[in-house]
Order: sequence, then structure tokens, then C-alpha cells
Amino acid sequence: MERNGTCSIFIFTEPLAGWRHVQAAERRTKKDWAMQIKELLEVHYPQVKHIRLIMDNLNTHSASSLYETFPPHEALRLAKRLEIHYTPKHGSWLNIAELELNAITRQCLGRRIPDLSALQNQLSAWESSRKANQKTIQWQFTTQQARDKFRWLYHKLQLCQITSLQGIPIERHMPA
Repeated sequence: MERNGTCSIFIFTEPLAGWRHVQAAERRTKKDWAMQIKELLEVHYPQVKHIRLIMDNLNTHSASSLYETFPPHEALRLAKRLEIHYTPKHGSWLNIAELELNAITRQCLGRRIPDLSALQNQLSAWESSRKANQKTIQWQFTTQQARDKFRWLYHKLQLCQITSLQGIPIERHMPA
């Protein structure tokens, strides 16, 4: 088998609505990310004033990429519409788009694809099928499960009792 190269796959998903968008790109640069964000905001969600974007913490995934790609006034206009949240290090599985990438890998990418155009055709067909079936994501991970899972990532906390001036006990978490 001959290797024909590598590429990056950008995916956006609105899990409760069953909406997703997948795009293949030759690279994963700041400009590529910025162009994807602009498409998300102006093509897919032009009427939405504010989007909460949860993503992994790659060096290309930041508002600064918008400023490096677009004129300042345009970058600011786009950045103001985003509320960016990064998944914790070693916590990319919290990013629901990663679940979608896993589904793409199993359902669509289990073989060699000859070129970027053929890949984009496969991804578009997959995206259309998932949208048509209104395939939603049922997130079942609770806040308590997340705290238990990530306990090792955070400073150990010691629960202290502090009494306020009114004599009412206040719980406060202090680093150990």
C-alpha cells in the first residue's frame, strides 16, 4: 500500500440538535482554524449572537489565530461572538467532537482514501447521513463523575471550617 499523505479534519457539533459539520484540510494551521471559525459563525450560525465553543487546547485554537488571519476589525467581530472553553489536558474525551471523530473513524475512515477530494466526499456523505438521522449525543457523564475522574489533576483540597462574624459556619476549600 502506498501512503498518499495526511490531512486534518475539523469537526463542529451541536450535540443536542444532532447537527455537525466536518471539513478536511491539508494542514492544521492557525489560518486553517480561523477560516473554519469564520465559516461556523457566518455560514452555519449567522443569526446566533454568541457561541460557546468547547475544544482541545491546540496551539492553533485561539482568538489570536483570528487576528493573524483577518484584519483587526473583522477578527474582533468574530472573537466577540465566541465564548471559548478548553478541555483539560488529558481530558479531550470530554470534548463531544472527539466522540464524533471516533464515530467517523469507525464508520468512514477505516481504509485508505486516495486524496483530499475523495476524503471530503466521504466526510460529506457521513455528515449528511448523521444529520438526516438526527443522530444526537446523549452525554451521561455527571459532574460528580468528572470530579472523581479528575481528582488526580487538581491540588488536593482540605476542607476548612471558618466561622463568619454572624457565627454561621462557612465551608472553604484550601490547598493542602
